[in-house]
Amino acid sequence: MDFTGRLIHIHQALVRGKLGPTKTGGSHRSIAMSQRVYDALREQWAYSGKKSAFVFCARNGEPLNHRNVTRRVWYPLLAMLELEKRNPYQSRHTAATLWLAAGESPEWIARQLGHANTSMLFRVYSRYVPNLMGRDGAAFEQLLGDKEMPLDDDEAWLDEDESEEVL
Repeated sequence: MDFTGRLIHIHQALVRGKLGPTKTGGSHRSIAMSQRVYDALREQWAYSGKKSAFVFCARNGEPLNHRNVTRRVWYPLLAMLELEKRNPYQSRHTAATLWLAAGESPEWIARQLGHANTSMLFRVYSRYVPNLMGRDGAAFEQLLGDKEMPLDDDEAWLDEDESEEVL
């Protein structure tokens, strides 16, 4: 955690209670913290940083057991919010979908997710990219606007008589 640079550095993974390398070399990444994330992590670190190298840890300073958190916190939270039961990992898909819907850069999203490039992102989430949902060309038309360029009579490129010959 780099609070000064507002970055979360991903260089290791906790799998089955053991700290080890990430799944792939491409999974090594630095994620920029939004203001909300920064504020929340600073508040959490003020508590947990006194007893652990982990931002989120158990009372004894050890890393959280994901099964315990899922069972005791995640599933009860979903029930309270009246949301369908799903595992916490699926939140990653929610984040990707919301970023795409908000118009974030696909390259940026792919980096946030630890993908080497955008191919996986487009394969899985392309239906959530607005221009791939039957709106192709709409953004370009909006960029150009509704107005037609007025032409003076002197500036017309083709006379009515010449237009048939050209076509």
